Amino acid sequence: MKPFLEAIREKALILDGAMGTMLQERGLKPGQSPEELNLTMPDVVASVHRDYINAGADIIITNTFGGTRFKLSHYGLENRLAEINSRAVEIARKEADGKSYVGASIGPTGQFVEPLGEVSFDAMKDAFREQAQALVSAGADLISLETFLDIKECRAAVIAVREVSSTIPIIAMLTFDDNGRSVLGTPPEAAAITLAAAGADIVGSNCGLGVDGIFDILCRMRSVTSLPLISQANAGLPQLVGDKTIFPGTPEEMTAYHERMIAMGVRVIGGCCGTTPEHIRVMKLALANVQQSWNTQKVTTGATLLSSRSGWTSLGNGAKTAIIGERINPTGKKLYSQELQEGKVAYIRREAIEQVQAGATLLDVNVGAPGIDEISAMERAVFCASGAASVPLVLDSSSPAALEAGLKAADGKVLINSVSGEPKSLKKVLPLAKKYGAAVIGLALDKNGIPDSAEGRLAIARRIRNAARRLGIPDSDIIIDCLTLTVSAEQKRAAETLRAIRMVKEKLGLSTVLGVSNISFGLPQRPLISSAFFAMAMEAGLDAAIINPKDKPMMDSWRSAMVLLNRDHQATSYIEAYRGEQASASVQAPLSNEPLSIRERLTQAVIGGDRDGIVALVEEALKDGMAPLQISNEGFLPGLEEVGRRFDKNIYFLPQVMQSADTMQAGFARLKLEMKGQKFKSLGRILMATVEGDIHDIGKNIVCTLLENHGFEVFDIGKNVSAATIISKAKEHAVDAVGLSALMTTTMSEMDNVVKKLKAAGITTFTMVGGAVVTQEYADRIGADLYARDAMEAVAKVKLLLGVKS
Repeated sequence: MKPFLEAIREKALILDGAMGTMLQERGLKPGQSPEELNLTMPDVVASVHRDYINAGADIIITNTFGGTRFKLSHYGLENRLAEINSRAVEIARKEADGKSYVGASIGPTGQFVEPLGEVSFDAMKDAFREQAQALVSAGADLISLETFLDIKECRAAVIAVREVSSTIPIIAMLTFDDNGRSVLGTPPEAAAITLAAAGADIVGSNCGLGVDGIFDILCRMRSVTSLPLISQANAGLPQLVGDKTIFPGTPEEMTAYHERMIAMGVRVIGGCCGTTPEHIRVMKLALANVQQSWNTQKVTTGATLLSSRSGWTSLGNGAKTAIIGERINPTGKKLYSQELQEGKVAYIRREAIEQVQAGATLLDVNVGAPGIDEISAMERAVFCASGAASVPLVLDSSSPAALEAGLKAADGKVLINSVSGEPKSLKKVLPLAKKYGAAVIGLALDKNGIPDSAEGRLAIARRIRNAARRLGIPDSDIIIDCLTLTVSAEQKRAAETLRAIRMVKEKLGLSTVLGVSNISFGLPQRPLISSAFFAMAMEAGLDAAIINPKDKPMMDSWRSAMVLLNRDHQATSYIEAYRGEQASASVQAPLSNEPLSIRERLTQAVIGGDRDGIVALVEEALKDGMAPLQISNEGFLPGLEEVGRRFDKNIYFLPQVMQSADTMQAGFARLKLEMKGQKFKSLGRILMATVEGDIHDIGKNIVCTLLENHGFEVFDIGKNVSAATIISKAKEHAVDAVGLSALMTTTMSEMDNVVKKLKAAGITTFTMVGGAVVTQEYADRIGADLYARDAMEAVAKVKLLLGVKS
């Protein structure tokens, strides 16, 4: 067979369907590891592959979805990891026999990466590397990363596979909700940008949605990447028929979008939950009648694309000049320097929020204060800034070790600030950009300093670009800083900077950036010089500026220039910013100087996720005479309710919700000390469990945390819990409600079993169900009292069910 990536350029390939449900039908027991069957029932695994190959699958996927050490440890199989994964590839290769490609499946670990979870980036990457090593060594043709919910975890997986092999094709897929984002708030565009930069060869989506929903997701990915795409849709949404979970999507329905998918560059089409060999057979036949030529014209032509967990931005190629907020820098800032010494992040959080509100589209993060551990400080700063704002980050450090720490801590594709034309700098920084999928700012200087002429700066820029090309870093990920010199000292060189910007863009086609405010250092009325030079630089083609976005003259200059340079379509942003203002206004209207009350500051701390500052605020509130219950009800809970409102409006996403919950828990811990053994009045007693046969508990754990924060007493009895244990514990704790979670279609039916047995045992408590595959229709079908699609909805519905007033 031809190499996989060459084959998909000639025609679209059909990938197989569901594995878990097929194994369940053929002997997989509830609660048993599917991957164990590679050792104990290899003929059964082989029969699934055989059926898909006979149906026409061009690619079969190994039975290794849960083959990481994290997942296998649930079954005591972690020490057989290499054997299980290698055997799976061997089984698939034997059945493929040169007729189909063997894709090795790697799924999520069931853990969150720091700071949302407790697993470090390195530990997560090492877990994926271990599995990938076994799969690649056994002869897999490609790696399929599937059903990931967390972009950071998926990014770690891509990087891990690339450490094992620089050439094996990687498919990387996230799962999205019907709101167009992953569970943790990542939009398709940010996912595609991040995964492509990290080294994926094909990006797309699987599970969670039917073919129509997947099509919409892929359309959004196509807008930011020229990579081949993959579609692995579910066969509709699950329904319970009798005691079986059924996916109603017909084989014919699965082919409805084939022509449109092929036209936009989908090169692999397969199925996820509910798809069978019959679905694959019909999909293969339908594809045979579709024109499969693929227009490989690049979607992006020169733009630099950067991403965060929940957002993305485009720089250069006619986009608005990007504003890089410069305020998270300890130079001349005593408060920030002191916080860095103390390991605190309040300043970073505040500046991240305020700069984005002022108009920053990127945030520069610099922690280079004397006498600090810059590596750990950079990690803390990136965690904080990523949680406080949705814009991509710029990692600003001269220390390669600190840069690497920041690259590991980041959620998306960041911009490194910076590399110079010196060989030593190029050798240390560019490999980091390549490995972790980052763009990089190239300074037009070398060991001889900043050249006097634009031609000299152009030569260094060309040297940086060529070095980057040799590592496989695209030109679009190189942004040249032509360097701003102080006009008071070297007046003639300001014009050379502007000339250098034009030359870099015309001769090299690269984007440009400047630290603009340096131009006016040492002069009176600095904003006059800085804003005028800024306007001149934008006319010369400046693509990004490192400035203080809270500086009104600079932002006035930027907004005006964007209109005049036709980068603000119909002056939309300009009108939005200045609607109602008088043209003569020279300063921003003063903000209210009235200080916030202690209650308001407690509320704002919860909303902002200020875990570092919450305890000090509790201390202040106690000193002011507030009772612990007052602090909770009048300070904490209003903040948590506002977080819920922002979550409902897609302003906040799960990471921000958890950050606020963590902050509130820190505050509660201090209040509990004050209460000396007394307990807050409980709003109700809730039992939570993941049903038998299911080892996934991330969603359940989040629900538990939020219920506790809202005042409920929660009894979390874990995962893979039998109906008998649930009934026993419900009686023991005299609970008001029982919450059941399931992630897999193969374990959904156990919810029905538990609900029936609770009723049969005479337990009249309320029941609630949730999980990725659960629906309102399913909850109604099994007689559950409520269904919640996410943790915030669960809290609201439990309150309503139990008659709790918000």
